[in-house]
Amino acid sequence: MGATDAIPDGAASVGATPGRPGGLLDVLGVAAVMLDADGRIALWSPQAEKLFGWTAREALGRPAARLLVAPEHVELVLRLFSQVMAGGESWAGVFPVRHKDGSTRLVEFRNMRLLDEHGESYALGIATDQAVLRRVERDLALSVRLVAQSPIGLAVLDTGLRYVMVNPALERINGLPADSHIGRHVSEALSFLDTEAVVSRMREVLRTGRPLLDQFTAGGTAADPTADQAWSVSYYRLEDPHGRVLGLATSVVDITEQHRAAAEAARARRRLAVIADASATVGTTLDVDRTARELAEVIVPELADLAAVDVLDSALDGRRTAAPSGGGSVRFRALAASAAHPADALRAADPTGGLVSYEADRLITRCVTEARPVLVAQVTEKDLVRMAADQDGAARLGQAGVHSSLAVPLIARGEVLGALSLHRTRNPVPFDEDDAVLAVELAARAAVCIDNARSYQSERRTALTLQRHLMNHRPPQPTAMEIAYRYQPAQAASEVGGDWFDAIPVAGDKTALVVGDVMGSGINAAATMGQLRTTARALADLDLDPAEVLRHLDHIATGLDPAFATCLYAVYDPHRSLCRIAVAGHLPPVLVRAGQPPELLDLPTGAPLGVGGVPFEQTTIPLRDGDRLVLYTDGLIETREQALDTRLDTLLALLAVPGPEHDLEGLCDRLLGELRDAHGHDDVALLIARVRANQVPAKGR
Repeated sequence: MGATDAIPDGAASVGATPGRPGGLLDVLGVAAVMLDADGRIALWSPQAEKLFGWTAREALGRPAARLLVAPEHVELVLRLFSQVMAGGESWAGVFPVRHKDGSTRLVEFRNMRLLDEHGESYALGIATDQAVLRRVERDLALSVRLVAQSPIGLAVLDTGLRYVMVNPALERINGLPADSHIGRHVSEALSFLDTEAVVSRMREVLRTGRPLLDQFTAGGTAADPTADQAWSVSYYRLEDPHGRVLGLATSVVDITEQHRAAAEAARARRRLAVIADASATVGTTLDVDRTARELAEVIVPELADLAAVDVLDSALDGRRTAAPSGGGSVRFRALAASAAHPADALRAADPTGGLVSYEADRLITRCVTEARPVLVAQVTEKDLVRMAADQDGAARLGQAGVHSSLAVPLIARGEVLGALSLHRTRNPVPFDEDDAVLAVELAARAAVCIDNARSYQSERRTALTLQRHLMNHRPPQPTAMEIAYRYQPAQAASEVGGDWFDAIPVAGDKTALVVGDVMGSGINAAATMGQLRTTARALADLDLDPAEVLRHLDHIATGLDPAFATCLYAVYDPHRSLCRIAVAGHLPPVLVRAGQPPELLDLPTGAPLGVGGVPFEQTTIPLRDGDRLVLYTDGLIETREQALDTRLDTLLALLAVPGPEHDLEGLCDRLLGELRDAHGHDDVALLIARVRANQVPAKGR
């Protein structure tokens, strides 16, 4: 056998050398002394010199009893020596030995008889300092007990990464007895784990000597390979006092509970983040479809791979309805769908905007009829059929890989509006009760937003319907004037309904022009507007002065709710080419005359209608053929970004731009396009009247 054959497996790779000193014997400093049959010292080891103080030259040939033993112990030593030499029995014990310096030391002895080839007898004594031996024994016992009783898994491996020692804690952690570890390579003993990374780390520590601490490892055990366990593992290289590499030590701490707690805390943080995100992004507008899209998008991919929002068709008409009762199909309108992987999953959702009927046994139908979440943790083929509206839908769900599903009702103010459907396709974790709690929270928040949006849309439809009904006839084209007009409602339901305009024929070929704005909005404002408009038309038949008309309207307005409105009332007399104008707190009209810059008429402002008892003044201005009067409400020029004077200057500048004088319709469109607030916070009423003097018949004909 060659020299390298004596090297332990793996030692050559880390620089071990045969015969290199080190080990427990060196720590103990074991001395060897041989006596001949007469008790004289025949052999003396270097360790004996260190232990007793005598050199070999001083000790060899001298009686051991006289050199090493105090006089009072000589007789006892000789008797023990005789017993060993005569009977061949070994003797062990602690004996006080005299040191060369005169001190006495307790030495642990092992004595035995030896025979040479000639039959001569010798006594071999092996000795070590008792204090050193006891310290080593104590340290060893302490180490053994610590290793055995430690709750931390401990193991020692040789340089070939084969187990040399494992403690009971590691047996429990790995689910393997010590016999299944000892002598086996790491990858063989821990075959239930992915040990490639573990072996790589161990080899790195053996090569560099740098410990690797607190390395996270997760997986199963031999007893349960599918278990979700986690450990913190540290690796240390083992060396003897002279630096010779002995192998590797590992410590393994089971951190499964901490890992699960940390994972749950992270999951809770993500859930809170989803809720916070939903609070900030769901319900940003009073639009049902957009609110549904915002809900679906905030859920994907954090909670689901596919989310769909379906609202009961009966809930979209704005009326409060009872939850559907069991026993019949339920019609849903698919408002939104969002998917983490659109190419695969969106095909499984119902087409957005379409109406779909679900039978009573379908999961989404149960969700809305019972007003509670329906959770299917592990979806089966039978479940797919119950989740879809038809067989084609079930096939699409299966093709998308839906393996877990959750449906929660959309409930707002005690009314079931629809359902939020969640599916997981690529996320392997099934839905659980915690997911259901989060989905219910998100659905409840979104349902209120959807309810607000549908209420807004319903109120807006009602206000617009009332507005259109109250202004259902087109003002006639007067004989002496050409008129064009526009009305645009506000985008928000709460701001619709207060503006109006009118052009009313009056006796004597006269024309009454009216524009007004109720100080309020919504359905009540539309109703007040209708009453004021109707009253103004009735008063116009009486051919009253504008100031008198405003006085009557002011009296009517005090009994209405809302009670205040601004109004401009003008009467043009073509035979006298004069226009009388009175203003009740309204913005001044603009006079556009050929060859002159547009002019804001300087009129007494007056108090708004509804103040009560305040007199109104009227102003008379001449009008020539081709002159244009531009009447408008504040929705045309007021914005939140610019001052009113700046906006009025912009209006005058636009009216100063040359254009076809007869194209009043185009002028209306241009003014709205340039001045209308993009957000549409207010109604706009616009009326442009151009004098046509050549169209007026002679008076008295």
